[in-house]
Amino acid sequence: MQHVSRRRILVVDDEARIREVVEYALKKEGFEVVSVSDGIAAVGAAQEATFDLVVLDVMLPGMDGLEVCRQLRASTTTPVLFLSARGEEVDRVVGLELGGDDYLTKPFSPRELVARVRAVLRRTSQPDAPPANRTAESTAVIRHGDIVIDIERHEVRYQEQLLRLTPTELNLLVALYQRPGVVLSRDQLMERAYDDTAVVTERTLDTHVRRIRSKFRKHGGDPIATVHGVGYKAND
Repeated sequence: MQHVSRRRILVVDDEARIREVVEYALKKEGFEVVSVSDGIAAVGAAQEATFDLVVLDVMLPGMDGLEVCRQLRASTTTPVLFLSARGEEVDRVVGLELGGDDYLTKPFSPRELVARVRAVLRRTSQPDAPPANRTAESTAVIRHGDIVIDIERHEVRYQEQLLRLTPTELNLLVALYQRPGVVLSRDQLMERAYDDTAVVTERTLDTHVRRIRSKFRKHGGDPIATVHGVGYKAND
């Protein structure tokens, strides 16, 4: 029988009790888990091994979770699920602006944690295998003007410049450029770009759109047009 490797998750939290709860819940669901208690150890672990997801506490001693995410994003697109005892919207937005894929506020139930982890993994792994609600005629490479999206290679180029997009950002861009010229409402875009809209908010979507734009604007481009009061579309 062919061996199927388990998804590897890095858990980062300075509270031993939280680490134990998260590690137990994830291992019970069949995940392989590595846990560390501070930001420096988290960056080191991510440099030494490959993970499918990082569950990252925001409030860490020394190097906080936001700085850890910033450093991870300099070299990897591994999905990040933030944990924090703070529930203010500004904290969620900052985490997403830095490249986080989702945000879970403490206290949380193990069941909610596992649901969030599975949702992030579904929408960020294997971008070349779109959800069933995407059109069957999807191609492996999408070309539109100066933009080339290679879904299988997880590569996006603008004017021959390679841009580093997270899996979530790539999914959003693909959803728009599979239907160039068509305006998608936020609900439609969430349905096409994410396969579990129950844990995705419009604010999360808007934040990811801003991140995509910022990466293109560094090279003089803007791939997404806002249609006020309606939603977004691929730029002509």
